[in-house]
Amino acid sequence: MNQETFNLSIRKFLKMVGINSQREIEQAVGRAIGGKEIAGTESFPVHVTLEIPGLRVNVKFDGEIKLQ
Repeated sequence: MNQETFNLSIRKFLKMVGINSQREIEQAVGRAIGGKEIAGTESFPVHVTLEIPGLRVNVKFDGEIKLQ
C-alpha cells in the first residue's frame, strides 16, 4: 500500500463530501426560509452514514445543525 496515495484519496473524498454536503444544506435552508417553511431559528438533527462495502464498514454519525 502506498500511504501517501491512500491519505490523499481519503482527503480528496472527505473534501468532496464536505463541500457538497454544505452546499446541499445551505440550499435546503435557503429554500425553506424563502418558502416560509421555517423561521431560521431552528436546529435540525442530522445523520450521515459512511459505507464501504468492500471493507464491511457501515458507520452512522449523528449531529445537529443550528441556524441560530
